[in-house]
Amino acid sequence: MYATKARFGLMIAAAAIVLSGCTEIEQALNKGGDTPCREYVGQDQKTKRVTITKFLEEQLGQEPTGTNVDVSMAAVDGLCTVQANADTPIERADIAGIFIRK
Repeated sequence: MYATKARFGLMIAAAAIVLSGCTEIEQALNKGGDTPCREYVGQDQKTKRVTITKFLEEQLGQEPTGTNVDVSMAAVDGLCTVQANADTPIERADIAGIFIRK
């Protein structure tokens, strides 16, 4: 019985370690500002937050504030959903891109 409880405890600990590392792994693999609008629009909210955070870190050279991430997510969401070229990286999504293919 003790061995079963110990194994269960180890499984819980291993799962916690794996789950806590997901954000770091996701951050490392994320393309940040190089993410094309097509890909960005298809991401869930959590992944969009990781993408925008990485993009802002690339631009600012430091970790952005939560408000900065929220405002940037809203802007990129709006711009990427109407880009004439869905392959435009989010770092180049802008008002002109709505009408002109980049």
